[in-house]
Amino acid sequence: MFCYQCQETARNQGCTVKGVCGKTDDVAKLQDLLLYITKGVAVWSSKAREYGIAREEADAFMLEALFTTVTNVNFDPERIYQLIKYGLQIRELVKAEFMAAYQHKNKKNYSEPIPEQGSWDSTAGIGEFIAKGATVGVLACQHEDLRSLREILLYGVKGMAAYAQHASILGYRQEEIIRFIEKALVATMDDTLAQGDLLALILEAGKVSVTTLALLDNANTTSYGIPVVTEVFTGTVAGPGILVSGHDLKDLAELLAQTEQTGVNVYTHGEMLPAHAYPAFKKYKHLIGNFGTSWYNQQQELEAFNGPVIFTTNCLQAPKASYRDRVFTTGLTGWQGVKHIPDRKNDKAKDFSAVIRLAKELGSISQLPGKKNSNRF
Repeated sequence: MFCYQCQETARNQGCTVKGVCGKTDDVAKLQDLLLYITKGVAVWSSKAREYGIAREEADAFMLEALFTTVTNVNFDPERIYQLIKYGLQIRELVKAEFMAAYQHKNKKNYSEPIPEQGSWDSTAGIGEFIAKGATVGVLACQHEDLRSLREILLYGVKGMAAYAQHASILGYRQEEIIRFIEKALVATMDDTLAQGDLLALILEAGKVSVTTLALLDNANTTSYGIPVVTEVFTGTVAGPGILVSGHDLKDLAELLAQTEQTGVNVYTHGEMLPAHAYPAFKKYKHLIGNFGTSWYNQQQELEAFNGPVIFTTNCLQAPKASYRDRVFTTGLTGWQGVKHIPDRKNDKAKDFSAVIRLAKELGSISQLPGKKNSNRF
């Protein structure tokens, strides 16, 4: 494997045996193939969009696939394998729709060359997917400067996709963002683009990222109110408790609604801390406070919190055996062998009953002293 995606990378050069994040070489190769297929979806989706064809499933897939490969999100090879297979189905669907529209308008078949990302296919098992992933990773581009610029652009759209996906969950979307993501992904395969062309796209990515952040801010504040300065308790109280980490405010909102009047308390952890500042969550008296600190301390902190833990997005580290059976993932987050809360269906809330049931079975968590700190998010 080779990965130099994050600031934690080995020796600040790149992880080549196993990711510092805990990613195995097989997962790294599957993630590389997932990105490869996502670029193929972008090829056909961008062409189809020129003919007025916009597939919501393709847009959603690109956001989810990019977010899945962000550091500390999904380490489950089977789920990534299934996502790749789904991506191949989406790609062929969009391709067929484009081909039909092109033939109808131009009275001939489309015959221009396309990159392999838009045509590679396989019905083989996960082993062949891993083998293919080994050939399409970062180092497949031999030109160091072009490779670096392409990867910077790719990492930019990964972050953009994460924010856009969060906004999308709350029902907020903006075509400008998905159009740029498509354009950027296609550009990473275009050997005619020079360094200056890629640098211009990187600068454009910065601009569109601001647009994406504005979209997410509007989604969050419209849904949950404008955050206000809030004091947050950092200890724990007697009674069953659930710890929620990550960034997904809708997951937290649904969990709070389902735990109300159950006797189960809820605590935020890590990046979920700012949730306390949103007015919509202040009505829940069983949202006790924030337990723990930064994501890199979670292995020690989760041992001390003897209740269930839900990871809603990234910042998941390898769960230790001492608390693995208390960990749940949801959304795009995943770890092999860890219980997963399925996605919403037909606009119904996620079902957190298994987490609530476990919290009650485990009983009261340990009482730990804390204080109130001002949350200025």
